[in-house]
Amino acid sequence: MDAETIRKLIESGLPGARADVQGDDGVHFEATVVCEAFAGKLPLARHRMVYATLGDLMGGAIHALALKTVTPAEVG
Repeated sequence: MDAETIRKLIESGLPGARADVQGDDGVHFEATVVCEAFAGKLPLARHRMVYATLGDLMGGAIHALALKTVTPAEVG
């Protein structure tokens, strides 16, 4: 697994989202996801939205994914 593939999956699964994914060892990744759809949602709900874009890869090909989820208004 690579960071670019994860970025594409997140961005295609969350229309309008921008994702910045880092991770060099192929199993541990960090992502910052900016998405208007996060507005009004608690962090756990936001994380679940991102995990849903990755499906069965979570816990498999992607061993760990540290997330920062923000709306465009929260970027600063």
